[in-house]
Amino acid sequence: MSECLHIIVKGRVQGVYFRAYTQKQAVKLNVKGFVRNLPDGSVEIVASGHPDELKKLVAWCHKGPILAKVSEVITTPHEVDEHFEMFEVR
Repeated sequence: MSECLHIIVKGRVQGVYFRAYTQKQAVKLNVKGFVRNLPDGSVEIVASGHPDELKKLVAWCHKGPILAKVSEVITTPHEVDEHFEMFEVR
């Protein structure tokens, strides 16, 4: 069973290697999708995988890498509109 989530992470999350560390976590958890910076300073993640692994990724997003200061994590179910082969930084 696979689910897909749309995740927005707010706070000091750009310029602190958030995307690279998110990719490492996702690969470790066998989650597919992508992560990218948004113009408003937040980070967007679309993650597809087993619900238990997605929960672990979301939990990690609340902390992020050591230099990040996460203020908010917003998760919503996401309709999969593309097939992900891997987890990439965009």
